[in-house]
Amino acid sequence: MPHLDARHLLCPMPVIRVSERVRALAPGEVLTVACTDRGALYDIPVWCRLEGHEVLESRVEPTGEVSIVIRVRP
Repeated sequence: MPHLDARHLLCPMPVIRVSERVRALAPGEVLTVACTDRGALYDIPVWCRLEGHEVLESRVEPTGEVSIVIRVRP
C-alpha cells in the first residue's frame, strides 16, 4: 500500500502533497498519509470529498501523529 509522509508540514502542504501523490496512483488504490498537523484531520477529508476520493479511516495515533487512509476515486 502506498504511503505518504507529510509529517512536519503545515497547512496547506499536507493537502498539496496528497494531491500530488494521488495523481500518480491508479483508481481504487489506497494511500496512507502520516501528518503532524492536526488540521489535516479536517482539510484532507474536505479535499477528498471535493475530488471524489474516499476517506477510509482517520485517527490520531498515540504518538500524536495523524493517520488518514484514502481510496483513490474509481
